[in-house]
Amino acid sequence: MRYFLNLLGPGMALILSVACSTALAQTPTYKLGRAPSAEEIQSWDVAIGPEGKELPPGHGTAQEGAKLYAQKCAGCHGPTGTEGETSAKGRRPAPPLVGGQGTLNTPNPVRTIGSFWPFATTIWDYVYRTMPWNEERSLSADEVYAVTAFLLYRNGIIQESDVLDARSLPKIQMPNRNGFVPPEPVWKAPSGNRSRTP
Repeated sequence: MRYFLNLLGPGMALILSVACSTALAQTPTYKLGRAPSAEEIQSWDVAIGPEGKELPPGHGTAQEGAKLYAQKCAGCHGPTGTEGETSAKGRRPAPPLVGGQGTLNTPNPVRTIGSFWPFATTIWDYVYRTMPWNEERSLSADEVYAVTAFLLYRNGIIQESDVLDARSLPKIQMPNRNGFVPPEPVWKAPSGNRSRTP
């Protein structure tokens, strides 16, 4: 009997904690805050996926991007993009953006746009949302296409005169496109139907 009572105590504590959690979840709302407007959601929803469906209209070439890079990017990433920033100036150093091909399987891999990044759309997305430093989202869509084209050109992925836009950018095959493990494995069932379990 004593053993039963010892088990009953922790069991009751568990039941009470579940009951209290359920009761708290059903408490009234206090009308704090508000639902975001459609415009607010639109302004936050700026991520560009690998397929590039979210890319805005615009276009740019490496020739146009070279001027912008010199004005807005070279101060941190170096004049050619291979240097990166050596002094942190109160923040994390800027990485090199060019080079590194063939180094990923070495003891000293150099992870750059041309050696590591799997999708060209990620470059556009990152530049648009986070660059230049302390002036985030100040570049127009055309300017981001141009800077992206310049970086891809410097890494030997596109030609200097190639025009990047919402249709051409997602089609670019990055050198390390297949260098990552797929995020969710898809198992094939014997019947030919796809299933998540083996």
